[in-house]
Amino acid sequence: MLQEESDLALIIAQIVQKLKGSNLYAQLERQAWASLQRPEIKLESLKEDIKEFFKISGWEKKLQNAVYSELSVFPLPSHPAAPPEHLKEPLVYMRKAQGSWEKRILKSLNSMCTELSIPLARKVLINLRNPNYENGDSHSFRTHLGLIQVPLKVKDIPELKEFFVELGLTAGQLGIDDSTQVPPELFENEHVRIGQKVLSEQDSAAAQQYIRQGSPTALRAELWALILNISSQPEDILYYEQLKTNVIQHDLLVDSLIYKDVKLTASNDDYYFVFEDYLYQVLLCFSRDTSVLGHFAYNSASPPKSYIRGKLGLEEYAVFYPPNGVIPFHGFSMYVAPLCFLYHEPSKLYQIFREMYVRFFFRLHSISSHPSGIVSLCLLFETLLQTYLPQLFYHLREIGAQPLRISFKWMVRAFSGYLATDQLLLLWDRILGYNSLEILAVLAAAVFAFRAVNLMEVTSLAAAEAVLADLSTLKVMPLLQIFLFATVT
Repeated sequence: MLQEESDLALIIAQIVQKLKGSNLYAQLERQAWASLQRPEIKLESLKEDIKEFFKISGWEKKLQNAVYSELSVFPLPSHPAAPPEHLKEPLVYMRKAQGSWEKRILKSLNSMCTELSIPLARKVLINLRNPNYENGDSHSFRTHLGLIQVPLKVKDIPELKEFFVELGLTAGQLGIDDSTQVPPELFENEHVRIGQKVLSEQDSAAAQQYIRQGSPTALRAELWALILNISSQPEDILYYEQLKTNVIQHDLLVDSLIYKDVKLTASNDDYYFVFEDYLYQVLLCFSRDTSVLGHFAYNSASPPKSYIRGKLGLEEYAVFYPPNGVIPFHGFSMYVAPLCFLYHEPSKLYQIFREMYVRFFFRLHSISSHPSGIVSLCLLFETLLQTYLPQLFYHLREIGAQPLRISFKWMVRAFSGYLATDQLLLLWDRILGYNSLEILAVLAAAVFAFRAVNLMEVTSLAAAEAVLADLSTLKVMPLLQIFLFATVT
């Protein structure tokens, strides 16, 4: 009990410290001073009167949303005596793997490599080992025959059912056309009404709970902004304009990576090619945004450093490069592309993407033990497939078509560029609703289950890839429901 209280006090202190540097804190301070002029504020009950004023005027709700937003990304409290790197990643072998991965990326960058491909990431992941279990000592892991050989705890289907309970067969769901419980149009009308009420109350926590059953198309942009605590203030728009000026004034090497990635991915996509200019604007500004560096406090990765010419190795002459600390890779622009359907004002689009990245997407290309990290997602996918579709798993493994070799690219891009946009947005609704990327691994396993009959007939990796080449006709929610709630456990 004492430890829990100590952890809570630590979290509160850290959140207070973080909020003290925010625009919201300055606004609250101004409002508090201004409220002193109001006749209902009495000196003898000053504290209570100001609290009441904040409540009535809506500022209390804004503060609650800001705290909730911080809690959504906050790392679990570590022991005060623990070294700082434990906050980023508690497992030593994970930190070492991430370090070696960063060295490989920097080597590529320094040699002017203009495309960092996904197979490079995969090669690091499949070589991951916990040195304590090098000789197969882990009894719980001895039978895992997938590519990921690390003993992390991942959920089984009963635990996933409990976690994703709102996706159950009896719950109303946007993205399901043939519910046997409630006619879809009745559910949708009522769901829209509730969604409008949630928006009118401007409560982030309520919006996050609501969106677990999917967002109505007309409300999605506002709901996501509320969950991510994004409200375009004049200072936010000014900040974005400053980043644009920075792009014009300074060329960076990573600009070439961004241009090439957009050309190779989004520009060739039937859904996203029309957003090419938006993508350049957002990604070039993102590369120069030093506020993104803040997420490295809870990211297992570290921002790469460069040195002023002639000062190599001297820390006082080191600068983060690129300024945001994030080197874009092949497919990076696909994290932004779907958001262009929702947000047409560039500064709002930018803010939403940046928040999505520092909450979720960075975990898909950094090596960590986090449940939403790419290592855990790969392991969860393989475990689900091996446990619930063993014949399919063994068949694909025997013909040299390890399932992860196919599904990895889906998960690392959060399925962007693979699903039809309306289906992708329904999937991302649930990522935001559950504050977790685990649903990506569940969907990847569900896709294999859906195509299992055809996959059992293939005799090579190329043939398996051909069966799974086109996911654009798939319906996300029925696949997830059938896999999670109609699977025999």
